[in-house]
Amino acid sequence: MGDVVEILDTTLRDGAQGEGIIFSVRDKITVAETLDELGIAWIEAGNPGSNPKDMEFFRLAGDLKLQRAQLCAFGSTRKKGIKAADDPQLQSLLEANTPGVTIFGKSWDLHVTEVIRVSLEENLDMIAGTIAFLKQEGRIVIYDAEHFFDGLKANPDYALNTVKAALEAGADRIVLCDTNGGAFPSAIGAGVRAVQESCKTNGNTSFLGIHAHNDSGMAVACSIAALQAGCGHVQGTLAGFGERCGNTCLAALIPSIELKLDRPCLLPGRLEHISKLTRRIAEVANVSIPDDMPYVGIRAFAHKAGMHADGILKISRSFEHVDPALVGNDRRFLMSEVGGRSAIAERVKKLDPAVTRDHPITAALAEKLKSLEAQGWAFEGADASFELMVRRELRNRAGNRKGADSFKPLFTILAYRVVSEHPTGETIACSHAWVKVLVDGKDEIAASEGDGPVNALDGALRRALTRFYPELEKVRLSDYKVRVIDGKDATAARVRVLIESTDGVNTWSTVGVSEDVIDASRAALVDSIEYKLIDDIERKFKAYL
Repeated sequence: MGDVVEILDTTLRDGAQGEGIIFSVRDKITVAETLDELGIAWIEAGNPGSNPKDMEFFRLAGDLKLQRAQLCAFGSTRKKGIKAADDPQLQSLLEANTPGVTIFGKSWDLHVTEVIRVSLEENLDMIAGTIAFLKQEGRIVIYDAEHFFDGLKANPDYALNTVKAALEAGADRIVLCDTNGGAFPSAIGAGVRAVQESCKTNGNTSFLGIHAHNDSGMAVACSIAALQAGCGHVQGTLAGFGERCGNTCLAALIPSIELKLDRPCLLPGRLEHISKLTRRIAEVANVSIPDDMPYVGIRAFAHKAGMHADGILKISRSFEHVDPALVGNDRRFLMSEVGGRSAIAERVKKLDPAVTRDHPITAALAEKLKSLEAQGWAFEGADASFELMVRRELRNRAGNRKGADSFKPLFTILAYRVVSEHPTGETIACSHAWVKVLVDGKDEIAASEGDGPVNALDGALRRALTRFYPELEKVRLSDYKVRVIDGKDATAARVRVLIESTDGVNTWSTVGVSEDVIDASRAALVDSIEYKLIDDIERKFKAYL
C-alpha cells in the first residue's frame, strides 16, 4: 500500500444506521456505483446475516460492473460456545460471495465480560478462530477492533492482546475503532503508536486503519491523527451520516489527504467529482448535506465581506485554503451591503464582461443593495433575484442610451386574487387563487386551488403561463421560508419570503419583501419563474452556438 491511503466507505452499513436513513436495494446499488465512480477502494455493503434486504443486495451485486471498488460483507466474530464453521452468521458472510469481509470483535474488557458475557480468554479465541476460518475460505479479512481506544484506556494489555490475536490469525487489516466517538486526536495517535510498539511492526503500519465516530465533533481530526501516526486505511461515510452523530465524513477528509498530506486515495482525476457525487448520495438517502460542510458544501467557498472578496479577486489563496475547482465546487460572492464593489463587479461580469469595479453600473447596484437591505431585502441567499436585478439594471441603462423602454419581463401579472376559506366542522380549509397574465400582448386567466394561499397562487400562476412556456410544468417549489423583519410592528410588520425552486436538475432561490405575506410571496414567485425562463433561453442559445 505504501503512501497510498486505502479508503473504505461504510455508507451502506454504518451510514444506514443513521436516523432517518433507509435504503432500498435499488438505492444500495446506486450508492455502490457512485462510490466506485469516485474511486473508493472498499465498499462495506451491509450485514447479510441481519436482514433479507442486504442478502438480496449481495445476490444482485455479482452483476455490478465496478471499475475499482471491491465489496465486503460485515459481521461479528463467532458466537460463544460454537466453532466458527458452525456459526450461521459467518456462513451468511461466505454466501455473500464478496472478496473481502469485515469482522468486528471486542477490545474493551467491559464489553467482553458485561455485554457478550464471555471470559477474556474466550473472546481472544473468538477473534482468532473467526479470522482463521475466513482466511481458510479465501477471504481478505478486515478486522475492526471495536471500542479499541476505550479498551486501551481501561485495560491496555488486554486491548493490545486482542489486536495481536487478530494479527496472528492472519487479518489483512487491523482497524482501530473509536466506537463511542469520544477520543481526542492525541489519544488516537498514542493508540496507533502503542500498537506499533506492542506488535513490533518495524515501521510497517500501512495495514493499520482507523474508524472514528463524530460524537465529539472530531472524527476527521482523529482520522488525520491516525494517518500521521502511520495508518494506511481509513473508514467513514462519504456524506458523514451514521449512528448517533455520524461517522468520519469522507468528503471532508479525502481532499485533505490528497491535497494537504499529499497521499493519493482515489483514482487520478476523481477528486474533482467529489462535490457532485457526495450530493448524489445525499439525495439517494433523502437528506441534505450541511451547507457549511468543508470542501463540498455550498458555503465552503462563499465570500461576503468586501475585504475578503477584494482579496480573493487579487489572489485567491488570500482567503481560500484550496482552489474550489479541485473538489468540483464553485466560488460564490454573497451580495449584501457589506459585500463591496469588487464582489458586485465579479458577479456582473458573468453577464457583461466590460463591467469593472469602478463602472457606473457597479456603483448603482451597490447603492440599490444598501437601499433594499435597509428595507428588509436580503440577497445573499437569493442569487436568482440578484441576477435579475443586475439584468434589469443592464437593460435599463442600455435602453436609456438607445432611447428604448426599460427592462421588460417575459410576462406581467395584470391582476390576481387569493381567497382562503376556513369552514367550521370537518371540512378541510383550502385556498383559491385567480390570476391574469400578459405575455407578448396576449392575456391568459387561470385559477387554482391549494392547501394554502401561496400554494394556490403558485398553481394559478404556473397554470396561466404554461400555455406560453410548457417547460414550467417541471418547476416546483422545494423550500419556502418566511421571516418577520421587524416584529415591533406586530401583524403590520414587513416580512421577507425566500423561495427555493427546482426543475429537477437545477435549483435557484428568490426573495420578496412586503407588509403582505401574499404579495411578498408573489414577488418571489415571479422572480423564480422569470429566472427559469431566462436561464432556459440562454442555455438553448449557447447550445445553438
